[in-house]
Amino acid sequence: MRRTYRLDIEGKHPERLLEASKHDIRKYVRRERGKPLPAGADFWDFDSKAGVDEASAQPVPFPELIRAVDALVAAGNRQFYVEVLRKPGKRTPRPAAAADLPPESDFED
Repeated sequence: MRRTYRLDIEGKHPERLLEASKHDIRKYVRRERGKPLPAGADFWDFDSKAGVDEASAQPVPFPELIRAVDALVAAGNRQFYVEVLRKPGKRTPRPAAAADLPPESDFED
């Protein structure tokens, strides 16, 4: 999803347009997560960018995307650009070293 959201549409409140744009981003992510995974993938991961326009968009960690949008609007911008692209993700196994430790005891002998 690559889109520029405007917040200065006449007859509409900017706060409501901001909330509608955030809802649109969340709805897109929900829809993409429901698509079938390719072979060898464990989950859908997302690459995201945010900025005032497409040329100035900077990579943003996906969990921070909504906060980045809020920061752009708080800076007084009347529009913002969001890019969210899905990619297959692979989970990394937990280290097995933690299982080799002896159990701890709260009692002294």
